Amino acid sequence: MPTRILPAVGDADAVRSVTTLLSQLPDAEPVSPVVDSTQLVDTLARLAAESVDELPEVVVVHERIGPVPALELIREVALRFPAVGVILVTSDASPGLFQAAMDYGARGLVALPLSYEELASRVQAVAQWSVGVRRHLGAGKDVFTGVGGTVVTVSGAKGGVGATLTAIQLALAAQASGRATALVDMDLQTGDIASYLDVQFRRSVVDLAAITDISPRVLADAVYRHDTGLALLLAPAEGERGEDVTDRAARQIVSALRSRYEVVVVDCGAQIGGAGAAAVEMADRALLVTTPDVVAVRGAKRAVRMWDRLQIRKAEETTVVVNRYTRNTEIQPPLIQKITGTAVAATAIPAHFKELQGVVDAGRIHELENKSTVKQALWGLAGELGLVKASEGAHRAGRFRGGDRGSVSFRRRREG
Repeated sequence: MPTRILPAVGDADAVRSVTTLLSQLPDAEPVSPVVDSTQLVDTLARLAAESVDELPEVVVVHERIGPVPALELIREVALRFPAVGVILVTSDASPGLFQAAMDYGARGLVALPLSYEELASRVQAVAQWSVGVRRHLGAGKDVFTGVGGTVVTVSGAKGGVGATLTAIQLALAAQASGRATALVDMDLQTGDIASYLDVQFRRSVVDLAAITDISPRVLADAVYRHDTGLALLLAPAEGERGEDVTDRAARQIVSALRSRYEVVVVDCGAQIGGAGAAAVEMADRALLVTTPDVVAVRGAKRAVRMWDRLQIRKAEETTVVVNRYTRNTEIQPPLIQKITGTAVAATAIPAHFKELQGVVDAGRIHELENKSTVKQALWGLAGELGLVKASEGAHRAGRFRGGDRGSVSFRRRREG
């Protein structure tokens, strides 16, 4: 049986040398290389969604892959696709890096410049390991496919546009529909999820920042279990401690949550630092909440352009959610879509703050009534994003659907 090998190499010259050698290996079946970390994870997720048997046995990661560093990428692949063996190609073959690569989940290391014998030996050993894992798991039948949970980030175009409220209600909708859901407050200095849900807590996301191997038990100790069933990972009470959560730590935390929960909703706030940027980059869906006014829409456009410049996320991979929408506002969703260059959610959230004021002031946003048009719209948005099990979610939310009284939908023509 041929060994399927997926090269992940960002450098054009390195792509040629790696693919040339791989094509010469006996019983090797190299597939088209991917050029960055996002493309690699997306490709593996797409294949895993079909079957674990569709995944390549071996992934070869070059040290200069980006934008996610090679070791961090290896960790994510190892966590999400445990039946795939990863080989790191690097110019540093020191014992220290070898040990680090093994700790991050690599199954082998090959030194540059590449030699045919070393590469062939490593690929053969890793392929045998991968085949053995799949055989042990039952040839991919009724096993975790490695796709992991769905990660959705919610960011604000500016402060006060409703990103936290949106994140909380999306998580509540997913949990109510029967999906195990985690809600993460990655607004590290000014996070308010604990205040909105009337939570007194001791542990926060900072407690996981220095841990290199987040086991299920360690994760469970840091998570607060809310009365609604939500697993909460909260921002620190002391905002200055948020600096301890680096982009590397954020990737590890999100990966650990993704492996344990069906849905992970991350509130990134309006000011995104390294940790929030890492979460947005890893997300399956990145939402950007704005209100239909000039200042907020300009903020959304500025955020989208910054994400693109920093290679965090492309505009077309971002979805704008319009909050506090009214039909007579001058700035309508199609105009926002044109200005930002993003997709815009078909469900807009109506402007009815009076429905929210009582539960917001009481810190009991989870007790918002089902008849609330704002709640109906937000839970309808959760359905649009595929976060809820439609039959159960619709029943528990008072039969919400996009287009019901609480939500505002509009038709648009997508280009391309």
